Amino acid sequence: MPHLALYTFGVLKSPLADPAPLTQEFYDTGKTVYREISEHPGYLAHAEAAHGDRGSHFDLDWGAWGEFAVPAWYGKGRTVETTALAASLSLWTGLRPAFDAIYTGMHRDALNRRYDWFERTGHPGYVFWWAPDDVIPTWQDGVSRLEHLHDHGPAPHAFTFHHSFTQDGTRATIKEIGPKSHQVH
Repeated sequence: MPHLALYTFGVLKSPLADPAPLTQEFYDTGKTVYREISEHPGYLAHAEAAHGDRGSHFDLDWGAWGEFAVPAWYGKGRTVETTALAASLSLWTGLRPAFDAIYTGMHRDALNRRYDWFERTGHPGYVFWWAPDDVIPTWQDGVSRLEHLHDHGPAPHAFTFHHSFTQDGTRATIKEIGPKSHQVH
């Protein structure tokens, strides 16, 4: 049975190494949010560096998740001192579990503060696609799907919650993935 792959990407207002309170707050919040999400039903796995997070995203060993990659439009730094991005790559059992994890709890609170930490780039901040259950998506897969979503709009190849698709490529409705009480972006 296919798994749902999710790639997220955002450009931070300041580098991760910046000691400013907002940057530190984002970094501290992110650790806690990841812990909560990883315990959510339907969560399968996310890309983690093989030897911890010492270094920049670009020089870490991501194992089966492949070499770290970013969209072509990312124009900030690539060193430990200058990297100003947040990215994630994860696998889920389906749209509903991902929706529930993202739009509840601490992650929902963090989403409400995203513009405190992230620049408004005019590019999508996330993309979904269905991956065969024996395939681990790579960072490059996520980048190419996000760029495809930006250039061509949602399709079974690359989609969002608001314009989502089932495993067989049929359009999914908001009612099928989440309760009406949640606002989908």
